[in-house]
Amino acid sequence: MSTLSLDYWLQWQVLVCAVIFIVPTAIALRLVINRRRRETEPTIKSTDLWVPCWRNLHPLWLLCYRASAFVVMALLLYQTVANLGFFVFIFYTQWTFALVGIYFALGTIISARGCWLYARNPLSRRGEREKFLKTAAEENSSEQWLGFWENFMQIIYQISAGAVMLTDIVFWCILLPFMTGENFKLTLLIGLMHSVNAIFLLLDSVLSNLQFTWFGITYFILWSCSYVVFQWSLHACCLSWWPYPFMELNTPWAPLWYLCLALVHIPCYGLYALLIKAKGQIFSRLFPQAFLRSY
Repeated sequence: MSTLSLDYWLQWQVLVCAVIFIVPTAIALRLVINRRRRETEPTIKSTDLWVPCWRNLHPLWLLCYRASAFVVMALLLYQTVANLGFFVFIFYTQWTFALVGIYFALGTIISARGCWLYARNPLSRRGEREKFLKTAAEENSSEQWLGFWENFMQIIYQISAGAVMLTDIVFWCILLPFMTGENFKLTLLIGLMHSVNAIFLLLDSVLSNLQFTWFGITYFILWSCSYVVFQWSLHACCLSWWPYPFMELNTPWAPLWYLCLALVHIPCYGLYALLIKAKGQIFSRLFPQAFLRSY
C-alpha cells in the first residue's frame, strides 16, 4: 500500500482540519476530567442497568433480550469479517457495530448478576419490588468494582446512542444515494450492519431504565475523534485511500466537510435524547400503571 507524501500533510487545509477536531477533543477531555474529580460516588443506581422500566416485566426478559442481541450482532460481525477480512475495521461502521456488541455483552453480564440478586431476595418474590430495588441500589453503591463497570456500561451506552444515529443517517442519507454503481452494491449484510445496531439499541432503551444525559456527548465526541486520529495515523504510515470521501484532505473543501462532521454530532446525539424523552412522556401517559420511571 502506498503512503501519502509529506507535501500532502503540509497543505493548509490539513492544519485547519486538525484544529477542527483537536479543539472539541481538548474541551471534551477537560470536561470529563473535571467531572471525575468532582465525583465522590457512583452517578447512577445499579438497578437502572438491569431493571426494566415496565413494572410487571421480570428482569429476566431484559437479560434474554440483551443476550439474544449480542449473539445476533456477534454473528453479523463474524460474517462480515469472514467475507471481507479485518480490513473492514477501517470503517466507522464496524467500530460502532463492535461497540454496540460490547454494550450488549456487558449488559448481559450485569443483567445476569441483577437477576441473581432479584431471585435470591424474598422481597422480590412477594411483590415488594420497589422496596427491593431501593435496598439493592443502596447496598451496591458502595461496591467500587461494580460501580466501575456500571459507569463503563453507561458510557458505552451513550457513545453508542450517538454513534448509531451518525452511522446510519450518514449511510442511508448521504453515502448510499451517491455510491450506488458498479463499485458498490447494497447487500443484505451491508443493510443489516447499518440498521440492526440502531434497532437493537432503541429496543433496549424501550425496555431498560438506563439514564441518558447530555454530558454523554463528550464521550461520543472523544469516540469519533479517536477514529479520526486512527485514520490519520493509518494514512501517515501505510495507506493512501480514504474509506469515506468526505475525509479526504487534498481538497479546499476539506475544512468545511470536517466542520460539518463535527457539528452533526449534536443533532445525532440530540435525536436519541429526544427519543428517550418521548419514551418517558408517551409511555407514562399511555401506561401510567405499567411504566416505571427511575427513582
